[in-house]
Amino acid sequence: MAKQSGAFELTLPPQPADCAAYEWLYNALRGEILDGRLRPGTRLPSTRELATRYKLSRGTIVNAFELLKSEGYLQGSTGSGTFVSQILPDDLLRASRGTGKHAPRRTPRRHLSEYARRVRYEPNFEAQPMRAFRANLPAVDLFPMKQWAALAARIARHPPANMLVGCDPIGYAPLREAVADYLNSWRGVKCTADQVLIVSGVQEAIDITARVVLDSGDRACVEDPGYPGAANTLEASGATIVPMPVDDEGLRVDEQAMRGARLVFVTPAHQAPLGVTMTLRRRLALLEWAERNEALIFEDDYDSEFRYSSRPVPALQGLDRSGSVIFAGSFNKVLFPSLRLGYIVAPEDLIDRFVAIKSITSRHAQLFDQAVLCEFITGGYFARHLRRMREIYAERLSVLLEAVRSRLSGVMEISPIEAGLQTVAWLPADIPGAVVQERARARGIHLTALDAFSRAPLNKNGVQLGFAAVSPAEIRRGVAELARILAS
Repeated sequence: MAKQSGAFELTLPPQPADCAAYEWLYNALRGEILDGRLRPGTRLPSTRELATRYKLSRGTIVNAFELLKSEGYLQGSTGSGTFVSQILPDDLLRASRGTGKHAPRRTPRRHLSEYARRVRYEPNFEAQPMRAFRANLPAVDLFPMKQWAALAARIARHPPANMLVGCDPIGYAPLREAVADYLNSWRGVKCTADQVLIVSGVQEAIDITARVVLDSGDRACVEDPGYPGAANTLEASGATIVPMPVDDEGLRVDEQAMRGARLVFVTPAHQAPLGVTMTLRRRLALLEWAERNEALIFEDDYDSEFRYSSRPVPALQGLDRSGSVIFAGSFNKVLFPSLRLGYIVAPEDLIDRFVAIKSITSRHAQLFDQAVLCEFITGGYFARHLRRMREIYAERLSVLLEAVRSRLSGVMEISPIEAGLQTVAWLPADIPGAVVQERARARGIHLTALDAFSRAPLNKNGVQLGFAAVSPAEIRRGVAELARILAS
């Protein structure tokens, strides 16, 4: 080992009150090495000499030296002396990243799975002010959070014995019972709690369903226009997507186009995004097709809870006699989006496959929130909240309809709506929805052109308008801004 000559001098800074002596000495020595004042190969005095010179315990010196040795700044052993390493760890790190300060980093060539190459990012809700006309959101500012917090506090004070351990992948048993009771009573679903699987929401329900029933190359039918998250998830699984047109009766059951399909995704209660309700004639035709072709139907019970003209339409699953329907819903838009709790009602012969997949992915939904939601439902708070929000959303829908009639009559037409948190506004043939969307965003108005929901070209221009999460005053402001945009 080459030795550098010269006296060893180390200026120690003041020791911080919360810093151990060995750590203080370590930082000082490492700084001297990195700054070049202690050059590679320099021999350091013995631990005994340093202890005497700087009035530190020998143990402090030893601990600092050992830490520097373990990181590669010093080397040596008892009897041979301690030296600054010839090659410092920082030099090695710089060499691995390139020689220059701004040397370009080489992008590694990764092998990606077919799934990773197919999957696309699905955006989440943005934390922004509730401006007109944000869609697919409830009025979160009106959620009874105090009641929810009280239930959560009560459960936290006296949790069930196994709450900190977890639960079965299928979900918290009392919540599954409560969900089954609700669906049988209010949605016309025919199921037992044994068929209910608690998930994070409809998006996870679609993903698990794809894993259960689809192989790469299988055909899957989706509504067009329709919910992009469904098509993206099914496509990522390797399915071949078959877009199916939607009219005033819902999805068109075209047996030739649907030939060979293993799965059909539908939103029969309140079609996303057009808002139409699938007629009984179409429902029966779809069920007959599925039974005859041994195919499955994924029923997304989208926006079914909020109906303004009549009692909620019974679920497609309730008409099923062959076990062809996988029924899914979510509490995230009924209560608040960050809750991340929903459910699947699976045919009895498939539930074990759904549970098995859940067990190797997210294990189970967050148990504490499941318990709070269960109390919220069984305590009657859920039903009261739904009744209250139906009234508020109906009022906001009336404000929207009246404002459009007053400011945009003959220019914009609101599609007839019976349910949901948003509606569709049809535009003149010479005004593309994408243009209106761009101009509206510039004025602080959030709306989405219907083109974003469709794979095939649309024969009408339109935009989606949300009203549930928007105050009446903001709805009126939004309509006034739209009137200016469409007049320009």
